[in-house]
Amino acid sequence: MSNLILLFLCLFLGIFLRKVKLFPENGHIALNAFVINISLTALSLYYIPKIVLNFQVIFPVLVPWLNILLAFLFFTFLGKKMNWSKTLIGALILCAGFGNTSFVGIPVIQSLYEENGLKTVMLVDQPGSFVALSTLGIIFANIYSGEKSSFAEILKKIIKFPPFIAFFVAFLINIFSIEIPLEIDDVFLKLGATTVPLALVSVGSQLKWQKLDEESKPLFWGLFFKLLLFPAIIFILYFLILKQRGEMIEIAFLESAMAPMITAAIIASTHKLEPKLCNLMIGVGIPLSLLTLTLWYLLLKYSGVMLF
Repeated sequence: MSNLILLFLCLFLGIFLRKVKLFPENGHIALNAFVINISLTALSLYYIPKIVLNFQVIFPVLVPWLNILLAFLFFTFLGKKMNWSKTLIGALILCAGFGNTSFVGIPVIQSLYEENGLKTVMLVDQPGSFVALSTLGIIFANIYSGEKSSFAEILKKIIKFPPFIAFFVAFLINIFSIEIPLEIDDVFLKLGATTVPLALVSVGSQLKWQKLDEESKPLFWGLFFKLLLFPAIIFILYFLILKQRGEMIEIAFLESAMAPMITAAIIASTHKLEPKLCNLMIGVGIPLSLLTLTLWYLLLKYSGVMLF
């Protein structure tokens, strides 16, 4: 219960601080930078060395990759049917193709599965979301905006990305069973604990609702894919077809239903891919996802999946 209270309190604080102008206009940029480069890095170094590596870990990692690939196929097809512009299709691929697996995912999963669930979140988030965004995300942003980045430039971005470096180091620590001193491990835990409050205040400060014009139909299809269609595909694929069970699979499924990723929307906007639509995907998608996530969790609970 305390985690849920923290979730809504920090969201409200972010909104409140922006409304009363106690929060700098672009204050979320500093918060995002700290969360991504420090907090998430610390979480990786704390949780990933403790994960028991087995065949099942591939399922959380695959969720973000399936998300962006299916978004590309879905919106390429739909865009041609609707006669949408190239920039509009690109905006939907970026915004609906990546889930908010950290800023929203961490507090939600923590409230449902306690601290142990964060191990799986790190698998979805680091080798999943951030690597996919740093590669396919940048490639799609360049293609649909008309810009180009070389393979070397993309590789350089990945290698220099602090959470990815931390994931790689943490993975090696896990593989070679290296013991981390308790004092250092405790520092990682305390730094990682800043993720939830800072991320949620940042999200709250960025929530903006704008008047709908011609964006209404693309917004509907973008949120329909991200919050309903893609989670339904993962549910059918993981639980019904592949017959996977367990907490790790449940968390991977719930992560597939997270709201659009703020970072992906920022990348789309900076590449001039329909900035207003990108803001609407975030502003409408995050609060709406709290409702749809509740429905997916109830389905998961009462469908009997948790009983196996």
